[in-house]
Amino acid sequence: MHDIIIIGGGPAGMTAAVYAARKMLDTLLLTKDLGGQMMWTRDIENYLGFQYISGPELIGKFEEHVRHYPTNIVYEEVTELERSADGIFIVHCGDKEYRAKTVVIASGKRPRRLGIPGETEYTGRGVGYCATCDGPLYAGKAVAVVGGGNSALQAAIELAAIASQVYLVVRGGIKADPVVVEKLQTTRKIEVLRGYVARGIYGGETVEKFVVAAGEGKERNLAVQGVFVEIGLDPNTEFVAGLTDLNEYKEIEVDCRTATGVPGLFAAGDVASGPDKQIIIAAGDGAKAALVAYEYLLHNF
Repeated sequence: MHDIIIIGGGPAGMTAAVYAARKMLDTLLLTKDLGGQMMWTRDIENYLGFQYISGPELIGKFEEHVRHYPTNIVYEEVTELERSADGIFIVHCGDKEYRAKTVVIASGKRPRRLGIPGETEYTGRGVGYCATCDGPLYAGKAVAVVGGGNSALQAAIELAAIASQVYLVVRGGIKADPVVVEKLQTTRKIEVLRGYVARGIYGGETVEKFVVAAGEGKERNLAVQGVFVEIGLDPNTEFVAGLTDLNEYKEIEVDCRTATGVPGLFAAGDVASGPDKQIIIAAGDGAKAALVAYEYLLHNF
């Protein structure tokens, strides 16, 4: 029996672990890996205290801080979460289960898929969801990036430094921060295809062609070796469905103190409802969730 189980090893989960450990709580951190979306980010320029730091560097600093405390980290994927009649949470990881008096869900989000022919077949063979991770594999090659937000534009800018040609496929308008848009406009080797949608990905052993269209009869066959999908993220909340309320985006509904409608259950970071998704906000949510969980334990156990 643990005082608190934290599900997720991103900035929210790792910060929650630090604050829980500082309160001398028996803490278990369950995660598939440490870092979350920071692992996909090369340039971080808005985390307080660092004018510039890469995602892997910031993960390293977070991990070093977490391991300074007696936190038990188990690398498992959570498949189900339930609450017993006596108020104890049971966390299932395949055929294993863990029990706790409180739970903080900080499971983050995962890349959204296009759902077009060839996407699944060529994932890992030319289709990717992390330009920071896989970009170096496409040095001197032509690639396409799908999306019109900050992550898509940043991916295109990163890839332009090593690729021979970058196509940015934008279905609607560009919705990114002005500083990112300005950088895109001054970056060479990027062709922006506005109003185009993805139709299919084709090739042999690896990707050779990406078909996009801008209406009937207006189709383009892009000769690319890589396609990076940057069209948004879906929350990892399947394991908690039915236990607590989710909003229209499948995020966990929380109040201003990270509490859900279930006593002892809290949610922090990108998986929780809220208009803004930033590393610093996720970290703050994680700290808040751990402190509120500690308060709950004082009054209920």
